[in-house]
Amino acid sequence: MRCAACATTVDDGWGASRLCPACHAISGASLPSTATAGSPLWLWTSDVAYSALASGNLAAILKAYRHTAGVTQAALAAELGYDTTYISMLENGRRAITDVPTLRRVAQHLGLPPHVLGVTDNADADFISMIKFGESTIRLASLARESGHSAEAVNELWPLVWRLEARLAQGYADRAAAQLLGQARAMLGVALGDVLPEENLAAAARWTGRALLLANRLDDVDLLTRALRVHGNELRKIGKRAVAVARLQRAAEVAPASERGAVLIPLARTLAELGDVERFDAAISGLQRFVDSYHSTPLVNAFVVREVRLRGLLATGRMPAAVRLAEADMPDVSGVAPQWRTIERVTVAEIFRASGDEAAASGVLLQSIAVAENTRLPHQIQRAVRAARGTLPDVEAAGTAALQRLHLTLPAA
Repeated sequence: MRCAACATTVDDGWGASRLCPACHAISGASLPSTATAGSPLWLWTSDVAYSALASGNLAAILKAYRHTAGVTQAALAAELGYDTTYISMLENGRRAITDVPTLRRVAQHLGLPPHVLGVTDNADADFISMIKFGESTIRLASLARESGHSAEAVNELWPLVWRLEARLAQGYADRAAAQLLGQARAMLGVALGDVLPEENLAAAARWTGRALLLANRLDDVDLLTRALRVHGNELRKIGKRAVAVARLQRAAEVAPASERGAVLIPLARTLAELGDVERFDAAISGLQRFVDSYHSTPLVNAFVVREVRLRGLLATGRMPAAVRLAEADMPDVSGVAPQWRTIERVTVAEIFRASGDEAAASGVLLQSIAVAENTRLPHQIQRAVRAARGTLPDVEAAGTAALQRLHLTLPAA
């Protein structure tokens, strides 16, 4: 199928929309969600269950299932159509199941992919391949986003998320699938947070929140850190700042030292929006120390720190310092993600306008609108329109036209 808005080619079966997943979301429609309330995912994410699954031993798997689900041997026997003695012998290794149909039926009842019990078919083999290459999909989506192609990242991620969600809804779950789905949900939420207009950003927060639900069940510090960080940042964007701070502070507590800088960025921003000068300054100091200690990345570097400090100084009413920093030489932008350059330009324009230099603000805002439209960042265009509202009609008109070209409408002032 070719997207009616951007002409991107996507799989026909992703949904009923004539748009690709990214344009569908940008238009304000919700991405379809597979209901997973009945999924047995919670059964197979504990350390005990994970060890049992890794062993491939039916006796260990049955014991882990009963332990996690709180099921007696008699109850499990009744559910499977056996007597209690037979279940006891299976768990003690005195009996074994070897015929494929029975193994498949047991796997389905336990909520496991059949391959865990040594049974595979074409569908299961296809799922194993998806797990194998899923991390590559997430990595490529991350690279697409860092190069300014967040819409493409959404389109890369959605088929993976959809298939994983559908698999869980069918009653199949294992730790590898849960970890991959947690990573994919988090990355999808971040990419949506780039391309959605402000009035629809709650959808990005919902997807990162779903990543956090998984991360809380898995003993995976990296996934938990990332889920807390991205969910906190998306909550900040929709104005839930107190909750965002709680998420981000927890992320800072559990994050490995090498990941702490990525957490301090949204934490500093949120504290500034709350007007907490002391804690904002402390977060900025910690962020600067991090940049001085580690190699720069597209997310954490001197340019990004400058933007966070600029916005914080503006939010906390320290205009002279904000103007001095805005007028100072800009750090090297090589390797900086395009969305960060757009974000920084809008922030600088807000400072110029607040200081009374409307001519400088107008030039920077028009530049930022052009770049934001090209990289499909509607809420940055909306920021630019707000910064221009009332005194810079040319900028307002340019921003409104850009939003319309992105098939969006501007909410009332």
